[in-house]
Amino acid sequence: MKKSVVYVYALVFTILVSCGAKQKGKTVITLKNNLDLPRNFETIEISKADLNLSEDQNFEDLQVQDVSKDVLVVSQFVDKDGDGAADVLLFQPKLDPNSEKQYELVMLGEGAKPTATMHCYSRFVPERTDDYAWENNKVAFRTYGPTAQKMIEDSVPGGTLSSGIDAWLKKVDYPIINKWYAENDKDPGFYHIDHGEGLDNFHVGSSRGVGGTAVKKDSTYYISKNFTGWKTITTGPIRTSFVLEYADWDADGQVITEKKYISLDYGSNLSRFEIHTTGADVLSVGLTLHENDGEITENPDKGWISYWEPNYFNSELGTAVVAKEGTMLSSEYYVTPQKDRSNLYAQLKVEDGKVVYYAGFAWKEANQYPTKRYWEKYLSDFSRKINNPIEVVFN
Repeated sequence: MKKSVVYVYALVFTILVSCGAKQKGKTVITLKNNLDLPRNFETIEISKADLNLSEDQNFEDLQVQDVSKDVLVVSQFVDKDGDGAADVLLFQPKLDPNSEKQYELVMLGEGAKPTATMHCYSRFVPERTDDYAWENNKVAFRTYGPTAQKMIEDSVPGGTLSSGIDAWLKKVDYPIINKWYAENDKDPGFYHIDHGEGLDNFHVGSSRGVGGTAVKKDSTYYISKNFTGWKTITTGPIRTSFVLEYADWDADGQVITEKKYISLDYGSNLSRFEIHTTGADVLSVGLTLHENDGEITENPDKGWISYWEPNYFNSELGTAVVAKEGTMLSSEYYVTPQKDRSNLYAQLKVEDGKVVYYAGFAWKEANQYPTKRYWEKYLSDFSRKINNPIEVVFN
């Protein structure tokens, strides 16, 4: 029997084992939840390398079966290293508080795979200048590319100069990105009006939006411009992930490099950001304050900050940044007369050239976490989970 600790990766859990479990038709995995919370939307990540499959066994023929119910569960294969072959298998278990449960990896092939909606989706959007947009069954986001930046620099109408993260306030559990863009092509401004599915009324400008990055030097925050390159890694029923590249940028004489690995899993209101960066020991991650009439909560010792807007266009909206305990050094309620530059910031420690955090939102009209109390309970529970990962044992 092998025992492994599973570390959080966007409520994503990477299985680490010293040597592989030999696959002979099926492998039993015991998952242990040591918290007094149910674990429903956390992704188990199984590496092909950990299984040591024989030459006649195809990794992508594996399916995941709930032993207690003798049924297959939805899974997703991902090619993380970009070599054209899947190297990771994802699935989301359901665990009661303080419990353990068994799942089997069985060789059944593609035909046996349960049907599932591709809730977790992302793509480059050239028809709307050059956005990159992503969504799951709960939330949607977008950010902006080099053409949108150049339009601003060349005084061409319709551009956007921002490395902030925009929130698309959806209130349905099915995908809306392609529909909203298509309808907006026919009727410009379509997605700024709620037609029953939600809308984009979230102003970003040069703010950090929901989880954009900055570097603080003395009393000033410096920010990058738009992304310069992109690559989609995966879309599917459980996760979408992609990479955004940024040109080197200046923070008062410090040259900052930045590359963002972003993922969003099914059931989560928070995207995972893994920032690869050089030039600074601390990266600031912000939440826009908009009209600065909301309520801030700062819990850097517990690894999260939140901003709740009780007067958001006749509704309410909460945003947040969450990180593992010990990586959020401090927070700052930063208010300035400079347009769009007032943000609630978390100061995150750069370790081995990386910073990992989660950022997202909850809109009252979506009926997910409709009050500040429910939203912050979600954040508190989320924090406990990423600091107390599910334990995985191969049998």
